[in-house]
Amino acid sequence: MKLTAERTSTHEAPTTSPRIVTARSRFRRSLRRYWQLYLLLLLPVIWFIVFRYVPMANAIIAFKNYNPIDGVWGSPWVGFDNFAALFRNPVFPRLVGNTVVLAGYTLIASFPLPIILALALNEVRLRFFKRTVQLVTYAPYFISTVVVVSMTILLLSPRVGLLGRTLSFFGAGQVDLLADADFFRHIYVATDIWTTTGYSAVIYLAALASVDVSLYEAAKIDGATRLQKIWNVDVPALLPTATIILILGVGNIMAIGFEKAFLLQNALNLSTSEIIPTYVYKTGILNANFSLGATIGLFNALISLVLLLVVNGVSKRVTGSGLW
Repeated sequence: MKLTAERTSTHEAPTTSPRIVTARSRFRRSLRRYWQLYLLLLLPVIWFIVFRYVPMANAIIAFKNYNPIDGVWGSPWVGFDNFAALFRNPVFPRLVGNTVVLAGYTLIASFPLPIILALALNEVRLRFFKRTVQLVTYAPYFISTVVVVSMTILLLSPRVGLLGRTLSFFGAGQVDLLADADFFRHIYVATDIWTTTGYSAVIYLAALASVDVSLYEAAKIDGATRLQKIWNVDVPALLPTATIILILGVGNIMAIGFEKAFLLQNALNLSTSEIIPTYVYKTGILNANFSLGATIGLFNALISLVLLLVVNGVSKRVTGSGLW
């Protein structure tokens, strides 16, 4: 009987791993202690699930000949026919090229400027001047894209715009920059820098605020100049934050904004302003070709995912830090 009882107790031993039990107990303690924070986190999690993850199921439209009468699941299956039609489209290479060039140009031009602005503001000792510069550079981020584009159009107008009047005053005549395809990317990037530099600099200022003061004191004792302090203390402190932002920027290189490109677009600059998001809108919404629009969007998302994985892997091997 004792032997049977021992065997029974051996077979009825708990199968749950001690690590899982420990993790559960920690989570329960954290939930009881910080339940207010979890409650605040609940709303954005629900938003992401409803508006980000649930719509992913509709990506199956890219593999179907979708029509609204049969619905998403009732439309006939066509496999990869939509992808074959997309790759055979003569416009497709130009779309990908315009999107990559515009997004890459924006990333290269706008990425270092917030770092430079944060380093410069960190060296300013006059508090009033520092706050004024922060306000002036931070405020444009809250201006609507429509308003920014309207201001840009009015500024560059060949007849009533400030630039047009200035060029006419110096005898250059009326120059319509928005009608020139070669200037579209420069205008797009310039407006993006104006609206995002101050906001992005806040992240780097927060990283600089966490630098140990003893490092500055040690550099001062060693006789380091101001530039040497920036290079040897501030820049290394910003590298982890800059690396993460760069990875996210490269991962979103194909997901460049639709609104500004579409609003600045016209028939004369279409050769450089037509990018994947604007083409998806025209094809999928205006022309009601929902399957092809979903195919382009899915292709765009897959390219972004591959870029994110590659850049994150390279960053972990080179710098030892990454998103995961």
